[in-house]
Amino acid sequence: MNILFMTIGRMENIEDHTIYCDLLRCFRNQGHEVYTLSPYEKKCGKKTNYFYENSVHMLHVAAGNITGAANILEKGIATISIEPSFIKGVKKYFSDVKFDLILYSTPPITLCGVIEYVKKRDQAKTYLLLKDIFPQNAVDLGMLKKQGLKGLIYRYFRNKEKRLYAVSDHIGCMSLANMNYIFRQNPDLNFEKVEICPNSIEVLNKSICFEEKRRIREKYKLPLEKTIYVYGGNLGKPQGVSFLIECLQKQQAAGAFFLIIGSGTEYGKLEDFVRNDRPANVRLIKYIPQEEYDSMIGACDVGMIFLDHRFTIPNFPSRLLGYMQAELPVLAVTDTNTDVGQVIVNGGFGWWCESDDTNKFVRLTDKITEALERKQMGERAFQYLKEHYDVKAACRKILSHCEKAE
Repeated sequence: MNILFMTIGRMENIEDHTIYCDLLRCFRNQGHEVYTLSPYEKKCGKKTNYFYENSVHMLHVAAGNITGAANILEKGIATISIEPSFIKGVKKYFSDVKFDLILYSTPPITLCGVIEYVKKRDQAKTYLLLKDIFPQNAVDLGMLKKQGLKGLIYRYFRNKEKRLYAVSDHIGCMSLANMNYIFRQNPDLNFEKVEICPNSIEVLNKSICFEEKRRIREKYKLPLEKTIYVYGGNLGKPQGVSFLIECLQKQQAAGAFFLIIGSGTEYGKLEDFVRNDRPANVRLIKYIPQEEYDSMIGACDVGMIFLDHRFTIPNFPSRLLGYMQAELPVLAVTDTNTDVGQVIVNGGFGWWCESDDTNKFVRLTDKITEALERKQMGERAFQYLKEHYDVKAACRKILSHCEKAE
């Protein structure tokens, strides 16, 4: 079977361990022909390029800056203009390929044209991996409004969203709350096409022994005797970085230390906080290679997830899986609409509090720092990962729809 995967994310090496690369390798390893279509953003300074590597066909199309845009106008123009660029790429490089399955993820919601083109041309099945609910997330964070000039922009993207759902034969949602939200907001949607297909990865145990933890902590000058809470990943508006800073300012317990690793549009706020306040219990790192990052996560004690309390859409951050691989219990500090905290608590591998009260955060982290069951909770996290987020299960679920159609 020929499978086309489209994304605006970075897709350089199929052997990388990300939720999408892991899924595509799973298809490849079962004997399917995998084709990827992704952008080379302007900031990369690269031209359109097509190559065959590690038994996967990879097409990178030159495009504007989407993930690395300097402002919302540049991002908006690049997001809208990527669709004709993708269609042009398909026509030029994949004209002699008949696709059986088209896979794509959100963001963005603006690939309807290219999906419709390939679907009609090849009579292909289409599957949406719903990772982001836009434009409502932008409304939640105050970036868009439903009235006035911004309301026109909202309605434009809302129509794009509806069109994307309509062209999708199947929609895989990250969680039950995610799926229920889609039903509530889109009552005309065919219920039978929507299912839970969560963020999934190739399950690898990335926990490390005590001696290795000590070596890594010494290398990066992290305290040996303290409970280290780690946040790794994007630092943008969805993460509520201002609230995170308030939590770090307020939590001064002697036994707790906070390690923040990541980048994003709000990174500068954290950088200013660390430079001006000079907190003794916080370490900020912008970038380290993936292998070192994995080892550093394993050298910590508790993984953290942060989401802005204004969200009405149920997000389910994929960084959760990295903590679970390292056998870390997880602290989720989120809005009340996501069910990620409920999953963590009910699964017995972590804690949750709402992201609107720093006092709640301080009380909970005080409790966690003294908790004796952290190691057992970390072991349960890895077991839960194996049972619920193994990429092989996601692969089987997606392929089952193609088998039914045959």
